[in-house]
Amino acid sequence: MTAETTSALLLSIRVAVLATLLNALIGVPLAYILARRRFRGRGLVDLVTTLPLVLPPTVTGYYLIVLLGRRGWLGAPVYAATGWSIAFTWYAAVVAATIMALPLLVRTAKAAFESVDRDLERASYTLGRSEWRTALEVTLPLARNGILAGLVLAFARALGEFGATLMLAGNIPGKTATAPLAIYTAVQTGEDAVALCLVGMLTALSCVVIIAANRLGARAT
Repeated sequence: MTAETTSALLLSIRVAVLATLLNALIGVPLAYILARRRFRGRGLVDLVTTLPLVLPPTVTGYYLIVLLGRRGWLGAPVYAATGWSIAFTWYAAVVAATIMALPLLVRTAKAAFESVDRDLERASYTLGRSEWRTALEVTLPLARNGILAGLVLAFARALGEFGATLMLAGNIPGKTATAPLAIYTAVQTGEDAVALCLVGMLTALSCVVIIAANRLGARAT
């Protein structure tokens, strides 16, 4: 393995881990709200959350550029105030991976929350527990395996993210080039050994992820 290959693989793992942590912080509460609350705009929130799952990744990446790029709606004020832009940094790869993986976690966790018997939650309420404590002490533990399965799938999706990452973070060797981008570059430049090495590693990691997700999903049912 070359230094660039190692760097790309380590960056992919770092991005996937951080994206999974962000998804846990954002996606699990969002899934709970979608599963247990009825409010105006719920359908719109569900739609926006699910869109990255069905849109071409490059389209999602374009939206991220419009939002976070140097001239973007949020990126322009930040750049004007600080002189820094998230675009074409490895942080942009984390953002892209988080957005692309979020629908998998939200949909899986939402199904897990919906599978929890509401009578158990009502029993908790009659014992004086608030909704917050009931969610933490009853709903969350019962939905745990489904949530973990969603996190595993989100990690796998973040690990393999390509299109949105290429649009927002670019393909800068040693800086923003994740393993999927490094594979693309290796194939384009005829470095078949490098491409094969990275493909084999990502395939092995994906197999481990699928096995883990299947086992967790089976326990959740």
